[in-house]
Amino acid sequence: MNLEQLMPAIAGMTWQDLFMIALGLGLIYLAIAKNYEPTLLLPMGFGAILVNIPLSAVLTQVDAEGNVVVGALNVFFNAGIATEIFPLLIFIAIGAMIDFSPLFQRPMLLIFGAAAQFGIFMTMILATLCGFNLKEAASIGIIGAADGPTSIIVATQFAKNLLGPISVAAYSYMALVPIIQPPVIKLLTSKKERGMKMNFDANKKVSRTTLIVFPITVTVLAGIIAPSSLALIGFLMFGNLIRECGVLNGLSKTAQNELANLVTILLGITIASTMKSADFIQPSTLLILGLGIFAFVFDTAGGVLIAKLLNRFMPENKRINPMIGACGISAFPMSARVIHSMGQKEDPTNYLLMPAISSNVGGQIGSVIVGGLILMLVPLFM
Repeated sequence: MNLEQLMPAIAGMTWQDLFMIALGLGLIYLAIAKNYEPTLLLPMGFGAILVNIPLSAVLTQVDAEGNVVVGALNVFFNAGIATEIFPLLIFIAIGAMIDFSPLFQRPMLLIFGAAAQFGIFMTMILATLCGFNLKEAASIGIIGAADGPTSIIVATQFAKNLLGPISVAAYSYMALVPIIQPPVIKLLTSKKERGMKMNFDANKKVSRTTLIVFPITVTVLAGIIAPSSLALIGFLMFGNLIRECGVLNGLSKTAQNELANLVTILLGITIASTMKSADFIQPSTLLILGLGIFAFVFDTAGGVLIAKLLNRFMPENKRINPMIGACGISAFPMSARVIHSMGQKEDPTNYLLMPAISSNVGGQIGSVIVGGLILMLVPLFM
């Protein structure tokens, strides 16, 4: 009996499989040892190991008798990713987590939710120059929003062939915000700017009526302006309405905890079904990962530079710490935590969490709206 008959998995192992298994172990290490968004990276890393062992039962296989045996991850993918159900359920959970009160206390910070999407369009242009068609370029560019569910939805509709590297890049870069953002911010700001304190009236009250009306109004306006965005923005705002209505507290807690945790686990391990070595280790994958980091860096830089520009026209007591602009990406609340931590390193009495959260919330709204606009506008130019 030869090795292929005795241990077919070892006999069929290639260096590409070993590389992807090593990548999976690397993601698990970052999740456990570095605590980089473990709810995302650990399922993705473990899933990468599962799908890259030859003849793995988690993927659809043809047995010795020619029968098709459907794998569990293929079932999850077809039921949750291809139908966009998992990303939309995540939006309900995120909406239930978001408190828009800080944004109402200083609504000007909403501008960074738009400013920090700059890298998306820069990357779209660069991706087309690299040979991708417009739909593929749009799917790659949206990585810069640091919004995994939006990236999955856009890629599912525009570039299913690139869904694997796009989703992995989007979620990995979200998890690596503490590594990616600080160097960019430090390059563009001085120590004095990073230590700048902001006036923020935390005691300013926002009425319950306002918080209830807001998600409904945003949904209606988004539906009128960009109907293609309605699934994205609608599910996000529905989750927020559950939180703010005051009569569904049990559902709100469930959405924030059980729903978010369960769907994140399923989403992470299902994304890994697209990380099969034969499909993943391609020159285009490295190019997509590079373009994704380009988008992420330029989104961060765009927010910081807009904040610095605004400060030139504002009275000194109203100026914005430029780091707050970097929170305009959608990595909620990771980016806000990073900026608050950076501010306290410069000055332990500098409390930036509230304005950072406000900007981060604006980024969540901005990325979803941009995703919807891309879904609506890109086909018009094809």
